[in-house]
Amino acid sequence: MMRDRRSIALSLIVPTLFLMGVAVPSIAQSESLDRTVLPIQEPKRPAITAFDARNVKAPPRFEIKAPTGAPNVLILLIDDMGFGMSSAFGGPIHMPTVERLGNNGLRYNRFHTTALCSPTRTALLSGRNHHMNNMGGITEIATAFPGNTGQRPNNVAPLAEMLRLNGYSTGFFGKNHETAVWEVSPSGPTDRWPTRSGFDKFYGFIGGETNQWAPMLYDGLTQVELPRDPNYHFMRDMTNQAIHWMRYQKSLTPDKPFFMYFAPGATHAPHHVPKEWIAKYKGKFEGGWDRFREETLARQIKLGVVPEGTKLAPKPEAIKDWDTLSADEKKLFTRQMEIFAAFGEYTDSEIGRLIQALEQTGQMDNTLIFYIVGDNGTSAEGGMSGLFNEYTYFNHVPETVESILQHYDELGGPMSYNHMAAGWAVAGDTPFTWTKQVPSNFGGTRNGMVIHWPKRIKAKGEVRSQFHHVIDIAPTVLEAAGLPEPKIVNGTKQSPIEGVSMVYTFGSPKANSRHRVQYFEIMGNRGIYADGWFAGTIHRAPWEYEPRQTLLSDKWELYDTGNDFSLVNDLAAKNQAKLKELKDLFMKEAVKYRVLPIDDRVLERMNAATAGRPDLMGGRTTLTVYEGMTGMSENVFINTKNRSHHITAEVDIPEGGANGVILAQAGRFGGWSLYLKDGKPTYTYNFVGLQRFTISSPQALAAGKATIRYEFEYDGGGPGKGGSGRMFVNGQQAGDGRIEHTQCCVFSADEGTDVGVDEGTPVTEDYNERDNKFTGKIHRVTVDLKETKTAAAHEEPQALREASHRKALAD
Repeated sequence: MMRDRRSIALSLIVPTLFLMGVAVPSIAQSESLDRTVLPIQEPKRPAITAFDARNVKAPPRFEIKAPTGAPNVLILLIDDMGFGMSSAFGGPIHMPTVERLGNNGLRYNRFHTTALCSPTRTALLSGRNHHMNNMGGITEIATAFPGNTGQRPNNVAPLAEMLRLNGYSTGFFGKNHETAVWEVSPSGPTDRWPTRSGFDKFYGFIGGETNQWAPMLYDGLTQVELPRDPNYHFMRDMTNQAIHWMRYQKSLTPDKPFFMYFAPGATHAPHHVPKEWIAKYKGKFEGGWDRFREETLARQIKLGVVPEGTKLAPKPEAIKDWDTLSADEKKLFTRQMEIFAAFGEYTDSEIGRLIQALEQTGQMDNTLIFYIVGDNGTSAEGGMSGLFNEYTYFNHVPETVESILQHYDELGGPMSYNHMAAGWAVAGDTPFTWTKQVPSNFGGTRNGMVIHWPKRIKAKGEVRSQFHHVIDIAPTVLEAAGLPEPKIVNGTKQSPIEGVSMVYTFGSPKANSRHRVQYFEIMGNRGIYADGWFAGTIHRAPWEYEPRQTLLSDKWELYDTGNDFSLVNDLAAKNQAKLKELKDLFMKEAVKYRVLPIDDRVLERMNAATAGRPDLMGGRTTLTVYEGMTGMSENVFINTKNRSHHITAEVDIPEGGANGVILAQAGRFGGWSLYLKDGKPTYTYNFVGLQRFTISSPQALAAGKATIRYEFEYDGGGPGKGGSGRMFVNGQQAGDGRIEHTQCCVFSADEGTDVGVDEGTPVTEDYNERDNKFTGKIHRVTVDLKETKTAAAHEEPQALREASHRKALAD
């Protein structure tokens, strides 16, 4: 009876306290459970002395449940979309789902990310700054320095683990990019894979980007075999998977709340989208990026997400005025933006399907939704002209407007791996100057966000302008769920959460911001926010290969953000005392959060040895692999680039002959493959999708055992040069030829090396996509690295430095 009275009383006071910003624990939590130590400890029970079970009553079952009334939580995170892209924040891309949620919830117009992918994601899912997650950059450029090792420490438990151990079901769909590159293999360790980081379910890709038409996916720790569906697209697939998982939860355990993290690879390059969506935007961007910026700012002001009187910040000097472009440039660039906009709307429409399914379960009222429109600003990594194949950029192979126009009708489809010109990235970050990779300007970090929770947020369509950061999401979820911050998780004392809850903003539009200080830093670009003031320095632009100056010579800018939303009035010269105060504060925060030493190296951070991170291959010069080993990413497979090497395969050929792939690395947009075609040993080198060099034996293999060896003698003279190839069968030469060009730096960010098959896209059209398994038996395949006769092969000229810089930052 007493419990009933208390339940009634709490039901009356909880909503009032919640809207006041007071966290209210459940009765179970306040009476019996210590949720600050996770897993929650099972209470000790007295020993049972009764002999016969009929004579004793069983004790109550110990079961962890979430606090009564705890909401479902859905975090939606778009990739590489800036503040000025979505229609919900004044942009030209029609995104009705986020608009609808914003019209029935709250829009946040001063919400910030880290300016780069992996750092934002780890900060989001932990409530700690990215350097405290050891994620000062993307996983591919990890170093030996604390703050940059690429491995989340055990004292930084993810939000998913906190919720799972408090009675939530947890699911993750989409892009990860939080796992150290040398850990992305079946050898592990798998501690930092999603299903070992608090998620019961993971369906998605591990790295920084993927081919939307042919992704390399994992379901938990198991690689997924894609369906042979000509209309397959990952965005639709991941949405279906998320809907199915959610329905399971609410069908089988309707009273158990779920936490879903839904993070599409869209709208990161490659920009892949069905043609019918592209057609919707035909001609809509012919006015160019300058008009785009002007019209977007006008809509932003009218919508109320940008203050009246806000001025348009200038473009970077490198971005040309639209009116000065040639007819061909305008034609190509217009098409690029049509594709990007279509990708954005298509993604939002799939999220709309997920929201509709949520409504059908009857759970919408008590689901706390965060729709974050971008993990950083829009990407300018397509350079000044955009790209047909992003891997040309990584390998320092120039593409021109003329060459890209030859593929005009293929852009956005499965035969392209495309990106757009940097001018659109600047436009997509309206009203600011800069883009992704630049945390020293709000163009890199200011992302629109919508929060929707009908049960607790009664305001509809209002704007919240308190300064907040991605580290504030986790504490907001904990307070909303009535959960304390855990002090110990899985036996490890926890580093305190550094974000602040945003719950106080739900019912108080004019409340002062509780997030008063925030540092920003990505590879030398850095800034500091403090009580409305912002100071930052542009150390390097996204399209620049080297820093503009030394770290000690960087020029800082100063802005009063309360009166200068778009950062156009630099006060550094007028208020040097305030600038010094903020620069000193940055150094204090940098020491506190493991930001130091600032590391603006590029080439060195791409090389595991000089960066100081582990390399699965280490100093090995030979690797033997076996049938069934597939999807080995570039960071865990032996590196054959820029040096001589042999590939030796021991196989059995059945009566009637054999065909199919023996060993292949990467795919359509660059890679190589050793295979049998019409029974003949064949090797094809695919140079960034532009040229294919093939060496083949004239004779088919007879039935029985056979040893196939391909030898490549590298020319030397620097990276990315050519060489001579020879084919041997059972020790006898059976073919030779020239490979005029090779890729210096990278084959693929998502397609791996496969034994006995070429998964994903095919290296060569000599065999079919997803239907090319070897029809004989493979005993083993050995790759041996050899010394290159010309010592100059190991030189590292400017071309390699530039290509490495591109790869390091574009992920």
